[in-house]
Parts: sequence; structure tokens; C-alpha cells
Amino acid sequence: MTNTFDPVPDGRGRCGRRGARAAAVVLLTATLAACGAGDGETAAPYATGRAASAAPADQGVGHVHGLGVDPATGKVHVAGHFGLFTVEGGRLVRVGDGDADHMGFTVAGPGTFYASGHPSAADIAAGRAPHLGLIRSTDAGTTWEQVALAGRADFHALQVAGPRVYGYDAQTGRVWRGEGGRLTSAARLDLLDLAAGADAPDTVYATTPEGVKVSRDAGETFRPLAGAPLLSFLDVTDQGDLIGVAPDGGVHVAGSGDGTAWRARGGLPAHAVAFTAVSARHLLAAAMDGTIYESTNGGGDFEVIHRP
Repeated sequence: MTNTFDPVPDGRGRCGRRGARAAAVVLLTATLAACGAGDGETAAPYATGRAASAAPADQGVGHVHGLGVDPATGKVHVAGHFGLFTVEGGRLVRVGDGDADHMGFTVAGPGTFYASGHPSAADIAAGRAPHLGLIRSTDAGTTWEQVALAGRADFHALQVAGPRVYGYDAQTGRVWRGEGGRLTSAARLDLLDLAAGADAPDTVYATTPEGVKVSRDAGETFRPLAGAPLLSFLDVTDQGDLIGVAPDGGVHVAGSGDGTAWRARGGLPAHAVAFTAVSARHLLAAAMDGTIYESTNGGGDFEVIHRP
């Protein structure tokens, strides 16, 4: 499974991350295809432009799957069913000319993003494989290159933790991890979201229908995180705290990443379909209708930064 990729160019980047399928954890069901994922592909250019034979009118973002902030520019990025966008003056502005379905998305460092999902319908009709595998951009989403598992993996959750990348492949139902040029499969479980931090890259959390689970061995095994509330999305903040969103939109925080002493802290006015903690105080979330919310006080309250 040899690949040539550097998960975090600056060695630590923790700048906002991934999205996942828009559904509450309590309704998550396993519909995973029983196909094996083989060795990763050597990094190569990946064209994301719309098929020349069928150039439809711009359909906008569609469903929102992921959110993040590029630390190089401070711009909020929105990954959705029809491509990648930035929020500018309350409007969504398309990045590049791609319209791939970014089911998974994470910001790894300045101008460096990872994504996964599916090519556009036009690209699939033109003969492209239906799964993107792991792709990477080093120019803030304008262009992408292939990293691993092209045509085989469909990562619905992506997370960078220091030198490591974690991903959840909906095709195999497995957590994968990458570091030092290799991508390796780990535990199999049903999950909606992954969370990990640079200070403890071997510790990874998963939100599941049975509740939050934690792995202390880089995703090889998971066990329930005692005392944690049922959460749809979870993140590890830059201060090492856990912060997540429940299916009802409530924000919950636990100090020091140990999963104890959870406390409620405000909430969203709608069920979240994507969530990220850019920092301990800067949170982003998206609702089913495409509204993008931002909090600058750690979830105490949220304001709308884009409404469709």
C-alpha cells in the first residue's frame, strides 16, 4: 500500500476538517458494499473539471458534506455534492471548475486539503470510476491529485492528526490510516464521524449508532467512551478538548480529551449535517437546508454566515 503523500505539510496542521453523510447518528444504518480495497495508487494528477461533452449549468453546492478554514487565507470552505466553495460576503463562490461530490473533506494545512467521494455524474457517464479514493489539493482546492485507492475507496469521513490521516471508507466499512507514505486498513465498524488530535495521533474517536467509541491503538480496536453523550459529530480542539454536536443540535464539551465531565454549551437551531472545530472557540456547522453557521465563542451561540 505504498503511497507518496505528506498528511500535514507543516507537521501539525489542525485547521478545520471533514464532512460526513447527512444523517443523525441514531438513524445510521450500514449499507456498505462488500468489496475489498487493495493497494493504494501512486500519486498522480487527477482532473476534476466537468466533462467537456456535458457542461450543465452550475447547480450550486447541493448537500453540504464538509467544512473547514484555510489557515493561509482565513476563508471558510464548504464541500458539497457539486464541488467545493468558499463563503464570501454571505455567498458561496465555487473553487476551480470541478463539481465532484466531496463526501469527505479535511483541511490539513495552509492551502492543503484532502477529499474523497465521487466524480460528477457527467464524469461517471464518460467512463470514470465511481469512487475518488483519496485525493489531495495543494492549491486550496483549485486542482487535485490522486493519492490512494482510486476507483475503490469512498471516504465519508477524513481527519488529520499530526503526521497521520484517518479515513472511513463507506465501501468496506473500515477505518484506514496513512502515515509515512503508507495507507493501512484498520477496524471495521459503522460510524458517522472521526475525530483525532495532533498531540495524541494514536487516539481516534468515532461517533456511532451505539454512542461515541475510542481507539487508543490508531484505529485497530474501538471501545465505548463511558459517559459520553450520543453525538452525530465530534472534534478534538486545538486545546485538546472534545467538542461535539448531538442529533438535536446541542453542543457538548469534555475537557482534556478524556471523555469525562461532559457539559452542554449552547446549541444549533437545526440538526447538523456537517461540523468542525477550527479552534476551541471557532466552530462551523451546516444544516440540512444548506445554511452555514459559525460560532466564535465555543458554541455558546451561532450566527448565520450563509443562507441559501
